[in-house]
Amino acid sequence: MSNSINERVERLRGYLRGKGLLAFIFPSTDPHQGEYVPAHWQTRQWISGFDGSAGTAVVTISDAALWTDSRYFIAAEKQLKGTPFRLMKDGLPDTPTIPKWLIESIQNSQLGEAMGNEQTVGIDGSLYTPEDIEVLRAELGKAGIGLRTDLDPAEELWTDRPSIPKNKVEIQPLEFAGETAQSKIERVRQALRERYAESIVISALDDIAWLLNLRGSDVHCNPVFVSYVLLTLHDVTLFIDSDKLDETVKDYLKETGVKVRPYEEAKVFSEGQGARSKEQENTIAHSNPLAPCPLPLAPIKESLISSLKCVKNAAEIEGYRRAMVRDGVAMVKFLRWLKPAVEAGGETEISIDRKLTALRAEQALYRGLSFDTIAGYGPHGAIVHYEATPETDIPIEPRGLLLLDSGAQYQDGTTDITRTIALGPLTDEERFDYTLVLKCHISLALTRFPDGISGTRLDAMARYPMWRYGINYGHGTGHGVGSYLCVHEGPHQIRHTWKPAPLHAGMTVTDEPGIYREGRHGVRIENTMLIVEDGETEFGKFLRLEPLTLCPIDLTPVLWDMMTPEEINYLNAYHKKVYEELAPYLTEEERKSLPQPLQRRGEQ
Repeated sequence: MSNSINERVERLRGYLRGKGLLAFIFPSTDPHQGEYVPAHWQTRQWISGFDGSAGTAVVTISDAALWTDSRYFIAAEKQLKGTPFRLMKDGLPDTPTIPKWLIESIQNSQLGEAMGNEQTVGIDGSLYTPEDIEVLRAELGKAGIGLRTDLDPAEELWTDRPSIPKNKVEIQPLEFAGETAQSKIERVRQALRERYAESIVISALDDIAWLLNLRGSDVHCNPVFVSYVLLTLHDVTLFIDSDKLDETVKDYLKETGVKVRPYEEAKVFSEGQGARSKEQENTIAHSNPLAPCPLPLAPIKESLISSLKCVKNAAEIEGYRRAMVRDGVAMVKFLRWLKPAVEAGGETEISIDRKLTALRAEQALYRGLSFDTIAGYGPHGAIVHYEATPETDIPIEPRGLLLLDSGAQYQDGTTDITRTIALGPLTDEERFDYTLVLKCHISLALTRFPDGISGTRLDAMARYPMWRYGINYGHGTGHGVGSYLCVHEGPHQIRHTWKPAPLHAGMTVTDEPGIYREGRHGVRIENTMLIVEDGETEFGKFLRLEPLTLCPIDLTPVLWDMMTPEEINYLNAYHKKVYEELAPYLTEEERKSLPQPLQRRGEQ
């Protein structure tokens, strides 16, 4: 693989010289700014070989580097070995920004002199928001370096580049959506009126799917379809390849009042309407002649549709509950199978992934995985977003820890769960880390908090128990989960870096602290939670987290002397709920495998 990457980089450098460029930047995005990118736009992976979900590759005439965050430091180090790329650990104090590194590389190597007076860096502008382009242009401009935005070298150099997907679109029934598309459209229009705005170009694919109550399969693990929507105060236009729409969907769109135009025409319309905002990837143009006073012609810096989509209605919440029961049944069957299978021998990370996927596929309304399963045994558990491949797959032995992060798409809900499982004898360090992560998980789960607080304020609640021991983790603690949509859904998050989006009842969010010791093991425990009301006092409305995920938490690694009575009571209540919800769908033997209540501290 490294040889082909080296060849691609050399061909790219020839391309750069031909265009008079000093460097080219490859982001991880597509024109719709999605987390999962269709193969057609996976240019960063194509040029670098790094397949993580986040990262940016930069190639100059004489150097190459790749930026990614702490989730992928270990994986990227391995994948970049033997290639021209060096790893830049994004987020660390000593890691330069891309513009700073480019400026230093160009000045130190005198690349500018070699290329003549004009010094220019290239990007594919369709993969960036206008705000990001302007920031990059300004930073490079300080050193006299220009930015060209109209090039896509992959179009010329990627000889077997996949085409844009053309999979069929289907209607999401009202019984699962809980609100008609007409009602959602009117809510968006009302939001536009309140902002004296006339139109919005929607490019985020999950926003489009939610708005129109449609689903697709163009993007890996996400039931969305490649398209744009132009919504004005009077019209709605869907820009999409017509081959993706059967007669039923065409009739539905006509009844809903949605016009259909070719996907390629969206660029013309969006250029006439303004620029996508960085937060929402939507374009909002202020051009309402009825506005009572002059307003600045600038994009609205807020997640307009995401703020509507993230608060779930009653039908969506009920759908989650049903989906979690079915997912929990699959998980219990898997956990009961796992340890005897490992003791018998012959199981690997990939084989247990296949087993769990098969058990989920037996459940009603199953539509696929919500993300690629992370089955990290032993040292692989320390790689936050590890995905086993035939080259990395290892046998699973009846000892140590298995970190299993997985989820499914059901037509009535999306699931995301992590369990760390003891497969046999453990070290003292493994037991300590497991217990500490469990305490962190429960700490957040027990938190009562004011309505409207930012998830950033809550993040410390999950970290404090491990901070006392000088331990931390690099990823966020929680993210929203879509309703048969993307498993990572915003705008709200629970994380240590500032995310101002407020938390309200009806939102979903995960609770997933972890500890990762490179070369030894990883521990993470995750439930998907529903934010619910928890009373009102003279100081305002308060909220709490209610577990949606229904699956036993392994108690065998727990060091009970570290657990408080309150934490044990929480485990009892959670496992009681798991039993009551899942028992009707399990065999007698499967019911017996569920944890029993802990009557006093230290009892197992």
